[in-house]
Amino acid sequence: MRVCIRVFGIVQGVGFRPTVKRHADVCRIEGSVSNKGPYVEIFAQGSEECVNHFIKRIQEQPPKRAVILKMDVESLESAIESDTEFEVKLEANAEADSKERFRIIESEKEEGEIFVSPDIAICPECKKELYDKKDRRYLHPFINCTCCGPRLTILDSMPYDRVRTSMGEFPMCEKCEWEYTHAKTRRFDAQPVCCNECGPEVYLLGRPERGADAIRYTRKVISEGGIVAVKGIGGFHLCCDALKEEAVAALRTRKKRPMKPFAVMMKDLSVVKRECEVAPYVEEILDGHQKPIILLPKKAGGRLCESVAPDNPKIGVMLPYAPIQLLLFDYQDDVEVSDCLVMTSANTSGAPICRDDEDALRELTGLCDVILSHDRKIRIRADDTVMDFYKGEPYMIRRSRGYAPLPFMMGNEFKGQVLAVGGELKNAFCIGKDQLFYPSPYIGDMGDVRTVKALKESVKRMEELLEVKPEIVACDMHPSYNTRAAAEEMGLPVFPVQHHYAHILSCMAENEWTTKKKVIGVSFDGTGYGTDGTIWGGEILLADYDSFKRWGCIEPFAQTGGDASAKEGWRIAVSLLGKIYGKEVALSIIETLGLCESKLAKLQFTMEGRGINTVKSTSAGRLFDAVSAILEIRKSSTFEGEASTSLQFAAEKWLDSQEEKIAEYEDFVESGVITEYREEQKETLVKDELYYLPTLALVKEVVERKLSGENSNQLALHFHKGLACMIVSACEKAREETGIDTVALSGGVYQNRLLLDYSVTMLEKRGFHVLRHHLLPPNDGGISLGQAVAAMRSMCVQKGE
Repeated sequence: MRVCIRVFGIVQGVGFRPTVKRHADVCRIEGSVSNKGPYVEIFAQGSEECVNHFIKRIQEQPPKRAVILKMDVESLESAIESDTEFEVKLEANAEADSKERFRIIESEKEEGEIFVSPDIAICPECKKELYDKKDRRYLHPFINCTCCGPRLTILDSMPYDRVRTSMGEFPMCEKCEWEYTHAKTRRFDAQPVCCNECGPEVYLLGRPERGADAIRYTRKVISEGGIVAVKGIGGFHLCCDALKEEAVAALRTRKKRPMKPFAVMMKDLSVVKRECEVAPYVEEILDGHQKPIILLPKKAGGRLCESVAPDNPKIGVMLPYAPIQLLLFDYQDDVEVSDCLVMTSANTSGAPICRDDEDALRELTGLCDVILSHDRKIRIRADDTVMDFYKGEPYMIRRSRGYAPLPFMMGNEFKGQVLAVGGELKNAFCIGKDQLFYPSPYIGDMGDVRTVKALKESVKRMEELLEVKPEIVACDMHPSYNTRAAAEEMGLPVFPVQHHYAHILSCMAENEWTTKKKVIGVSFDGTGYGTDGTIWGGEILLADYDSFKRWGCIEPFAQTGGDASAKEGWRIAVSLLGKIYGKEVALSIIETLGLCESKLAKLQFTMEGRGINTVKSTSAGRLFDAVSAILEIRKSSTFEGEASTSLQFAAEKWLDSQEEKIAEYEDFVESGVITEYREEQKETLVKDELYYLPTLALVKEVVERKLSGENSNQLALHFHKGLACMIVSACEKAREETGIDTVALSGGVYQNRLLLDYSVTMLEKRGFHVLRHHLLPPNDGGISLGQAVAAMRSMCVQKGE
């Protein structure tokens, strides 16, 4: 029996070919296996029983890190051309080695679907060898095998072979080459294989220490409270002792980052459990082969200093995923290093993560005391993935190392090649190739020219890896965004996509929603350019893959102060109070709440009245900021989302203290709240053909209850409940009008798990089918998928496909 087997999926860089050869040897199969770039191709010959057993073993016992998406088996018994090709393969085997029945042969490049493996964290076997004094890779900073190590970040082109990676610069020593070429070893065909004799080397920039001396010196600096920069798999980190207040405070001062939480790398799971609450389902991913940063609740009595995550009930935690990181914790010297290290992206404010020595010397010299680098080149940046959990499942915040560029798959009706450059904040781009859409690793915020440059470099690299020549480039429709300017410079037709529509499309695409059915899209975020030239951000859309209609939104308000208004929630609060109460009454309330000085409030009212630096806005993010200021939780933000997340934490604190549960929709209606809001706003609920969520009435209630002396945390919870109920009420109204019973929840505000939980619980109770995000961020980091889907769908419609 003769067959040709083609296996599609994550089959490059995961030891697939060595595994196939082992199965072939066990099953007494003659033939060959090779990488074709888009897939692995296997020619197999043997008895029918042996071939069927061979196919079953491939399906049921693939390599640990492989993902088989599709497997085609073609019989070659009557196919003359294929049979001839099969004979050529067998002859090549015989000429190469008469003793080998089944061989791994040289990779060949072909066009088609391509699946690039993300970088993989160090495996338990390599970690054991790393600390085995008898092993020849003892304390080797670049130890890896077929189950672990860098992939995407060292890759030049497909198929994935050593010569097409940055490891091609390091010729293997005799012992490594023997392991690389012999099927019985764990490093058989492991492309990054190396050892202390033939691999890359670590060194200190600007100092003479190299190798072991460089690691020892770095550990000494950390132990003495210093700050170091460390080159890892996808870029540099800034690192210091997370248990020393002075060290963390120094890092905050140098990086000009007063409040934003730092991620912490902990030595092992036992340390994580000492410092945090860890559910079993979280532990599995925390210590899995991706090892993302996961937000975990702080445990009372932990040893982490407060400055790591000020006023935050959670810590972003990850375990060491690169050998060099393990060696920082434990090495052959007399230095004691903390078991908790701050490990934050190494960059200056607004710039992308540093990836080479030139970047590090230019950007990091003033931020750290020493820079530990190495000479394995990083081809594409990959910052750390960050995730939360919701209902026992991952809920992505930033999708990058370990996950990107794994594609999302759409239906066969999507055909073509597109590029989507993503959002202005939390940028990640996306490449679409027929039904596969590949979101990139996290790039950064596009307000800095260095990040725009990094975007262009990464796009070029990914296009080469995926063998794509886009026919069109999608971008945000905001006329002043750097991402739009970058798109217009690419020499392709530009396809602008409205921001909030892209959010909803990204949610639909992640959930593989059909092209033939509409959804009610609840797109709540900070700001996005609307089709009417105003700022949108609290939107109810009726959408499918072809178009959308703006059906409703939160009540508009004046957003005065330009860029400052996105950071200073008190400005939005002043505007809302003026609209609700009138200027004179509002000034008294502003003074009572301590929002700002009277002259500042009057100045803002004057600017608003004259239309100076003022735009009409329905931003849900700014609404959260305003309520946070009114409740004296945060009047301004030092980083994006600080006031809004602080409001969420206050609400959760009250919820925990009262042991309350998520309220049913009916409970809130029966309390009269929704009815009262509707009565107060009955003349303005529908205006300009838009349904308005009566958010001004909710703000008014929060203000008056605050002035009467109620607890701010309790009112923060009430605000979340009230807003969620308004969303549900709007969706019910939309369903009555349209018959649509599926709701898609997206946008950065839905990073808020409390609002998400209220919304999902009450919508499902009312009989809605709810789409939400899982492994794609609801924030702007996931928007490029929606842009790419919109562009390709439009292109297909124009072509009549």
